[in-house]
Amino acid sequence: MTDGTRPEGPLADLPGRAQHPDRAQSPDRAQSPDRSENAGGFGKRAVVIGGGLAGITTALALADAGVRVTLLEGRPRLGGLAFSFRRGNLTVDNGQHVYLRCCTAYRWFLDRIEGSALAPLQDRLDVPVLDLGKPAGRRLGRLRRDALPVPLHLGRSLATYPHLSLAERAKVGRAALALKGLDLDDPALDAQDFGSWLTAHGQSARAVEALWDLVGVATLNAVAGDASLGLAAMVFKTGLLSDPGAADIGWARVPLGELHDRLARKALDSAGVRTEVRTRVTSISTDDNGRWSVEVPGETLRADAVVLAVAQREAHDLLPDGALDAPERLLEIGTAPILNVHVVYDRKVLGRPFFTALGTPVQWVFDRTEASGLTDGQYLALSQSAAQDEIDAPVAVLRERYLPELERLLPGARDARVTDFFVTRERTATFAPTPGVGRLRPGARTKAPGLYLAGAWTATGWPATMESAVRSGVSAAGAALSALGRPRPSHLFDVEEAA
Repeated sequence: MTDGTRPEGPLADLPGRAQHPDRAQSPDRAQSPDRSENAGGFGKRAVVIGGGLAGITTALALADAGVRVTLLEGRPRLGGLAFSFRRGNLTVDNGQHVYLRCCTAYRWFLDRIEGSALAPLQDRLDVPVLDLGKPAGRRLGRLRRDALPVPLHLGRSLATYPHLSLAERAKVGRAALALKGLDLDDPALDAQDFGSWLTAHGQSARAVEALWDLVGVATLNAVAGDASLGLAAMVFKTGLLSDPGAADIGWARVPLGELHDRLARKALDSAGVRTEVRTRVTSISTDDNGRWSVEVPGETLRADAVVLAVAQREAHDLLPDGALDAPERLLEIGTAPILNVHVVYDRKVLGRPFFTALGTPVQWVFDRTEASGLTDGQYLALSQSAAQDEIDAPVAVLRERYLPELERLLPGARDARVTDFFVTRERTATFAPTPGVGRLRPGARTKAPGLYLAGAWTATGWPATMESAVRSGVSAAGAALSALGRPRPSHLFDVEEAA
């Protein structure tokens, strides 16, 4: 949600939609070849409900295997919670999204929509960390890697990290090795909280703040004490302790809508997917022959397979009886908010693409000037994860809180004029990675033949990230193709192997 800045109208029926029990083509799709026939398919049809990254991935993977796919999205655009909107002359992302080199599924997704060049990775992990608790001139530290094998790739960075004492750095190293030794397949990890584990392994409150939460809050959307040890271990083992380059950071140098809406829609069109936005599904059901009916205003769609790629609560409401043993568990998966603060200055105040901070409410700050289309001044976006205490704060309160903090962090901001200040809020940005959440996350398959689940909240093993969303789409498509008797595209195997 934004404070009146996002020009999204109410969901509405598409005009001129014909009522037909098995409509396979829209006027746009009629211009495209029928991929199921060209691929030697058997006329299998699938409906994917939800046009976020999970749904787009599912639709592309199914279509690549020769299935006729209809993708339905209730919003007026694709991309789910990683999207853009217009504010005056700016194109604004609802929030800052990044990915890592270890995010192999999302990197496949970027390749598939021909968007990799628009969201490049760092050559080598390098994160500037400013500590306002230090005297001026000694505030900057860096987390960066060397071209050495794990764990030596981070050795020099940790040894010289100025925001921890020598003793704390040594204990961090020992805790990292202990973390590396954890078995991610051990279900007991899901029941423990990461904060208690860190305390038991000698980590001070300062070490948690200056290192573990610095990474963990941004990736898990929770502080260590509120996060599942299983998910936290997965993040740190995969991102920092698996491959020297695994944690190199990538982010879009264009608006997210360019990737997740325009390029994704182009890829879907090329694959022969019928894509409908502003289309809310009211119910799904099966007939006596096991075929699915998907009801939308003005039309009933028939399908051999249906994928629910929507949020867990929406999935719960659409699930037919008996599809899951305990569907109420979906409602037990909590949510966590992310707040984004957007500040436009009349001049340049930040000389690097991003930084993170300690000793201040400010978490991560990104320069979005070029991506937004701003030609004068500088536009900064502050990404504030685990924002339960601030998500409903009035804009005036947030302005009073964050502008002075930016002036403390960035001397150039002290003489600059703020030309715009606004806030975007995603109150249910991610599922909450609380201890025990793993047992609540369902897999792709349901007990209803032909019905599958996708979404970052499903059992991907990852926290609620773009990577998790894409992986869930791969899993759902793979399960559906197996049931439909369709061979899976080779690139789907590649992603599954990486997973």
